[in-house]
Amino acid sequence: MSGEALLVFDDGLTAYDFGRGHPMSPIRVELTIKLARALGVLDQLKVVPAPTADDALLETVHTPEYVAAVKSAGEHPDEADPVHGLGTSDTYCFPRMHEVSAQIVGASVEAARAVWEGDVLHAANIAGGLHHAMPNQASGFCVYNDPAIAIQWLLDHGAERVAYVDVDVHHGDGVQTVFYNDPRVLTVSLHESPTTLFPGTGSAGETGGPGAEGTAVNVALPPGTGDAGWLRAFHAVVPDVVRAFRPQVLVTQHGCDSHVEDPLAHLTKTIDGQRAAYAALHDLAHEVTDGKWVATGGGGYAIIDVVPRAWTHLLAIVAGDPIDPLTPVPEGWREEVQIRFGRVAPMRMTDGQDAKYVDWSTGYNPNTWLDRSIKATRDASFPLLGLDSTY
Repeated sequence: MSGEALLVFDDGLTAYDFGRGHPMSPIRVELTIKLARALGVLDQLKVVPAPTADDALLETVHTPEYVAAVKSAGEHPDEADPVHGLGTSDTYCFPRMHEVSAQIVGASVEAARAVWEGDVLHAANIAGGLHHAMPNQASGFCVYNDPAIAIQWLLDHGAERVAYVDVDVHHGDGVQTVFYNDPRVLTVSLHESPTTLFPGTGSAGETGGPGAEGTAVNVALPPGTGDAGWLRAFHAVVPDVVRAFRPQVLVTQHGCDSHVEDPLAHLTKTIDGQRAAYAALHDLAHEVTDGKWVATGGGGYAIIDVVPRAWTHLLAIVAGDPIDPLTPVPEGWREEVQIRFGRVAPMRMTDGQDAKYVDWSTGYNPNTWLDRSIKATRDASFPLLGLDSTY
């Protein structure tokens, strides 16, 4: 163990459900918990139920008008509210939407509280990571922005510097927007290029507002980027900027929709590359924040083959007891998948890749889109943080 670790979870969080046919199915969270339990991961974690955030907590990030609109939408789910992004083609309304979304917020804030107050070193809310929600609008399947509210809670309770690292395939636009002008928060996002994927933001030139220059860092990756390229980009940017910022807490978002099998994006990572990213963030927390680490879930729409394995690896790393990638997937879990969904589940906790990469220090290749993207980020952000953007 790297220190007592916490999972904030109860079955109520799986009621965040946009309905049949929507890609963000709560089945992905349910299957993750069952797989983690079958592999003994939950035995290594303190598991506590998720409290529900009250309006005052929600309104540290969201406007009162928006909170009222979410409540109304949950009471009248057949009535769209496009002004607030509710009932749109991606963020449907559903009964009790406010209550369930507020509980997801409560889970992330409880994880942040437990870490900040020293109850545990690491804490996770895999049902969280709803990073697209804006102060006055739902977006991209996200109603309330739980990571932003958790970060704001940390600031309001004495944290002077918080780093947020987002490895979802989509730009962490909502969190960046909330803190774009706040020099106390570093937001770092690695995502598919905004020229090819929603939400169309997250270019290297987005570096923070007046008085907060350098506190937004964006790595826009070309479609088709796999483990080696993604990890090359990560290690060329993330450790340096986080170290330079000197945060007291690391908050991370772990959307696993960067996987090659994800139906909504165009990167080609594997479970093994994702696991390597989680391990790198764990190690960075121990190096920079004395282990203070709050981890959330996020996107991920290959809900059987990818999300449960990826997030079970994440929870095991949070617990300080990583799973060997060659570990067989428990037969009972595979049988349930076969019976319920008529699908043959993966046999092992690996995609059979080694997640090797070539470090940036070996040199820059201007003939590749990947290296041009990395260099654009380093050139835009590093000088603002007092770093040398060369090798």
